Amino acid sequence: MDTMLSVEARETALAVTFSSGETVCYPWLWLKDNAPSAFHPQTEERIFDLTSVDASLRPLNVQDRRGAVSIVWPNDQAEEEIPGHFFESYRPGRKRDDPAEIAPKLWDGSIDLETIPRYSTGGLFQSDADLLAWLRATAAYGLSIVEGLGDDPDAGRRAAERVGFLRQTNFGTMFEVVSMPNPNNLAYTPVALPLHTDLANQEMPPGYQFLHCIANEAEGGGSVFADGFAVVAALQAEDPEAYRLLCEVDIPYRFHDENYDLRGRFPVIVTRRNGDVTELRFNAHLVDVIDLPSEICTPFYAAYRKLMMITRSSRFQIAYRLKAGEMAVFDNRRVLHGRQSFNPNTGLRHLRGCYVDRGEFQSRIRVLSR
Repeated sequence: MDTMLSVEARETALAVTFSSGETVCYPWLWLKDNAPSAFHPQTEERIFDLTSVDASLRPLNVQDRRGAVSIVWPNDQAEEEIPGHFFESYRPGRKRDDPAEIAPKLWDGSIDLETIPRYSTGGLFQSDADLLAWLRATAAYGLSIVEGLGDDPDAGRRAAERVGFLRQTNFGTMFEVVSMPNPNNLAYTPVALPLHTDLANQEMPPGYQFLHCIANEAEGGGSVFADGFAVVAALQAEDPEAYRLLCEVDIPYRFHDENYDLRGRFPVIVTRRNGDVTELRFNAHLVDVIDLPSEICTPFYAAYRKLMMITRSSRFQIAYRLKAGEMAVFDNRRVLHGRQSFNPNTGLRHLRGCYVDRGEFQSRIRVLSR
């Protein structure tokens, strides 16, 4: 461990030198706002009021207590002792370790289907260790297959609830993917569905989708998947300008039926400020009438069409025919999914689905990692 060796009170900050030889400066206001005393001892929520002190806060006295630092602040009745392990654990500019921050393992159509994580339902229900391993693997690949759900129509829901609360949408908490009369969504027809992400029109699209195969007896109807992060990486490498446009230009999305009219404007590719891709909103069926200015339309359409062509390429697609009792679980904001057309007259095709948001999924990883 990089232990604390010495401290020095400077004009603007506390300088702490560690055994590695590194000196780290802790600005006084940062130290007051983030010290252990700034948080409730049970809930660990911040209780310090930043407006209760002057922005140019300076301590009245600082003492090195050999493994701790004692500070007397203006208007405080007692000195505050900050243990050395606080300085060793937290440093301005260093992110807190996060077990749910799992680097994505990109894949394309050449991936061996056996490489896609596969887990048995029994382990996920009975063992927290197996559940954690599955969560981590699913987060890394964005896709996994769960086996052994049988013909129990509620098994998929129970597996999802092992992770967190289910996300309710305008399609309900659970949705049945079957061919039906008078459908309000193309998923409820037998036609082929190009690769897409669900509910791109929502302010926050659902995170992980749990798609339990109850029956798959019809001719056709195979599932198709692609790693959207790999698709986006290919677009960025091949056409940086197209990538930039799809990151920066907002387009309108809309879903509407008799009961709902859900709209939003978002870019197709969503990134963090550091450029990391966090999600793909790719669903041509939910794009409303494009209302971009004429001068932007032509380059946007060229970029959007290029992305669409990449998703249609066998270079990135994998096909998998789900068997009854299997469940595909995938990150809806990363992994594109679709299906081949099927003939409902040749047998029943019935998938039952639900969503668990990314925040719930990541929270479960953190709790099980403790």
